[in-house]
Amino acid sequence: MSEDDEQAIERLDDVSFGRNADPVDLARGFLPETVLDRFEVYSYRNAANILATGFPSQFMAIISALDRFSITTGQIRTPGGSKSVIAKYVDTLFDETWREMRISADLHVKLQPPKGNTIYSSYVREGFLDGHRIDFVNGRVALDLEWNSKDQTYDRDLYAFSAFYEAGAIDVGVIITRGTSLDNSFFRSLGKVLNKDGTAGAGDVYKKYGASTTWMGKLLYRLDAGRNGGCPVLAFGITPKCVSDYPAPPQPTP
Repeated sequence: MSEDDEQAIERLDDVSFGRNADPVDLARGFLPETVLDRFEVYSYRNAANILATGFPSQFMAIISALDRFSITTGQIRTPGGSKSVIAKYVDTLFDETWREMRISADLHVKLQPPKGNTIYSSYVREGFLDGHRIDFVNGRVALDLEWNSKDQTYDRDLYAFSAFYEAGAIDVGVIITRGTSLDNSFFRSLGKVLNKDGTAGAGDVYKKYGASTTWMGKLLYRLDAGRNGGCPVLAFGITPKCVSDYPAPPQPTP
């Protein structure tokens, strides 16, 4: 079996996930058609309701960013470095009130009888929480973008959401990632990757976006398994309708 066949089978298995998400109508009721038309949406633990009704200013900022979200086939074909051109573009959609945050905490432990104020022993467990980062935090709302990383990155993101949530730092998390319709056939249609000077390179675009990278199917089974802990999560999947010049322009003849 070829690598492409294995990826296709894995993708077909993965898109059945999302079974533990909130009812579709419940989530859709809080989101405008402009967003629903261009993104796949999955809400877990009533996240859409919590975000829309509990944090209206952050909710409107996210909706505004999604409404303005528009990438090109050229951006997709450009190889990523430490930070892809698409990740840098998303940075421009949010103002300075959305900041990258890292959480750290020490745990102060006290042992005492059920009644009375006597403390038999007390100690501090340093570094109880340490190093968990989230791309954007505004008030009690967190947001991460995952465009094309190894799919294990979702475990880091969801663990960070859970750590922030259990510490009382956030009430809801949002993830923007590649939707299921940005699939192998979509990336095959884009031809070759681009060189730094904008000319077509030797590598195929689709080989940069495998089934084991960050896309909605890989996120949903983690959410179904509860890897976000108690943290409500709202997931948006980018579709071809977000690509301004898709279908892709014809590839130049060698």
